[in-house]
Amino acid sequence: MVNMPLHMPKILAALSLLPMLSSCASGAATPAETGVQYLEPEIIQVHPFDERSFTQGLEVDEQGNLLVATGMVGESRLYRVTPEGEELQSVDLDPAFFGEGVTVAGADLWQLTWQDGVAIRRDAGSLAELGRYPLSTEGWGICSRQDELLLSDGSAALSRLDPETFELREQTRVTLEGVPVEGLNELECVGDEVYANVFLSTEIMRIDALSGEVTAVIDAANLPNNATPDPNHVLNGIAHLDNGSFLLGGKRWPDLYEVRFVPSA
Repeated sequence: MVNMPLHMPKILAALSLLPMLSSCASGAATPAETGVQYLEPEIIQVHPFDERSFTQGLEVDEQGNLLVATGMVGESRLYRVTPEGEELQSVDLDPAFFGEGVTVAGADLWQLTWQDGVAIRRDAGSLAELGRYPLSTEGWGICSRQDELLLSDGSAALSRLDPETFELREQTRVTLEGVPVEGLNELECVGDEVYANVFLSTEIMRIDALSGEVTAVIDAANLPNNATPDPNHVLNGIAHLDNGSFLLGGKRWPDLYEVRFVPSA
């Protein structure tokens, strides 16, 4: 595939993190000693999904429809779709951009690009572009909480941004039992917690949004990956539903899983 080499540096960089991540989990103290929970998703329902979507960001709007941001240069777009799969709106990104995460903050929608140094502000209803803002880091995941935006760049840092100006306020380092968790990717803010995919793994971290400490490790290895075989087609995409469950998807996954998180067996 012509675009694949553009994504390979992201893969190679993340591959070096996997031994560290697995050693954190396997060498960790017990949950009773640390307070860290070890969870896994329990599937409630399976929804069909567009297997052409190289999913980078997943969000649920106020009407219960899905906002899906996709990647790959020349293919990146943002679209709104009903839970049943009916596409309602779609906008293409600049063909030079590699699209990444997306979040809604009030009347605005913020969409990231990977290495293009640009964040796009849109009207959350029409998806019309309202402006472009400089992005000083790589853009991976983004979510909105209270009066701030949280952004990941593939490192162990969460950047706190002003939701009006997109200016950096400060950064918080994410740690699991004192060890930085690299490869933070797609984000979902739920109250004072942040859920983050760890790139190229089946793990999702539940993070205290204020301290950056991981409070739960969620291993989603039990979710069937029915995408075509490809190292890029990994778990990616977290959206919280009003009923307390979550939607989990992946890059070019034909299935979207509605799940609840339960203690690991």
